[in-house]
Amino acid sequence: MSKAWYLQSGAEGDIVLSTRVRLARNLEEYPFPMRLDTAGHARVCKEIGDALGEDSGFRAVDMEELSPVMAASLAEKHLISPEFASNRKNRRLLISEDASISIMLCEEDHIRLQVLMAGLALREALDCANELEGKLAEKLSFAYDERIGYLTQCPTNLGTALRASVMLHLPALTRLRQIPRLAQTVAKLGLTIRGAFGEGSTPAGDFYQLSNQVTLGITPDAAIDNLAAITRQLILQERKAQKRLCEDITNQDSVFRAAGTLQSARVLGSQELLQLLSLVRMGAAQGLLPIKTQWLNEQLINLLPASLAVANGGKLSPEERDILRAQKMREAFADAQ
Repeated sequence: MSKAWYLQSGAEGDIVLSTRVRLARNLEEYPFPMRLDTAGHARVCKEIGDALGEDSGFRAVDMEELSPVMAASLAEKHLISPEFASNRKNRRLLISEDASISIMLCEEDHIRLQVLMAGLALREALDCANELEGKLAEKLSFAYDERIGYLTQCPTNLGTALRASVMLHLPALTRLRQIPRLAQTVAKLGLTIRGAFGEGSTPAGDFYQLSNQVTLGITPDAAIDNLAAITRQLILQERKAQKRLCEDITNQDSVFRAAGTLQSARVLGSQELLQLLSLVRMGAAQGLLPIKTQWLNEQLINLLPASLAVANGGKLSPEERDILRAQKMREAFADAQ
C-alpha cells in the first residue's frame, strides 16, 4: 500500500512538500448544497457513492460522526478543507486507503474531488483526478454550460472548476522579504500565494500555498503548465537564496540552534515547532544537517495540535499538548540518529 503524502518525499521535495489538484462538480438535477435540506444532502451523497460502486476502494465517513478534533486532524493533513472540518452537518467524506484521493460531498459544491501527492507532481495529480472524474461522469450528469463550463456555487470556480496548488517551503525568500513582491508578480500571471491552508490562512513556518486563480477561459492543461512553470522558477530562486544565506556563519548558527532546541526542549508550542522545523529543513536541504525530507514532513504533520491529540487519546490540555509535543520531538530525533 502506498503511504500518505506526508510520509514521502517527492520530486523537488526540498522545496515542494505536496501537490494538490481539486475538481469541483455539481449534479445537474439538484440545487447547490446551501439550498438542500437534510434529505436532499442524503440523496446526493447516496447517488455519488453508488456511482463509485462498492468495490471502489473508498472508505465513507459521515462527518457528523467525527469529533471536532478528529475532523481538525484531517484538515491539518490537508485531506479536507478547514471549512469542511468546522461545519460537518450533512456532509460525507470518501477517502482512498492511502489518503491520496479524498472526495468531500456537499461542501460548497456537491463534489470536491481532491488528489494529493508528495513533491511536485502536477501532471500526475491532474491525470488521476481526470480519470476518477471520468468514471463518475459515466453515471452522473454534471451541471455544465457550453459557454462558461462547469457550474459552481462560487463564481470564481466557473469554467474548469479546477484548483491546483503546490505547498512550498520558502524560508530564504521569506527572510529576504521577497514574498510580498512575489505575490504581486504571480498575481499578474493568474496565480495566488497564501498560507499553507489556503484562503484566509496565515503563513507559518515559511510554508506557503501557490495555486491557480483563473478557471474561466483557460484549459486545465494550460492552468497546470502555468503553475508548474512558475513553481520551477520559485524553486530555483529559493535554492539560490538558501545557498547564499547558509554560507553565513550567523545563519548556520540559527540552523544548528534550531536542531538543538528540537532535540532538547521540554515544552514546545506548535508555532515554535514550525519555526524551528523550517530552519532545520533549510539546513538539511543545504547539507548542514543529515536529515531526510521525508522525516521532516512526518514531524511537521504529526505534531500539529489536532493530529497530536488524536494520536494520544483525543483529549489534551494546551499545556499537556506542548509537553507531549516536545517529548515526541526528542524521541523522533533519537530514532533518526
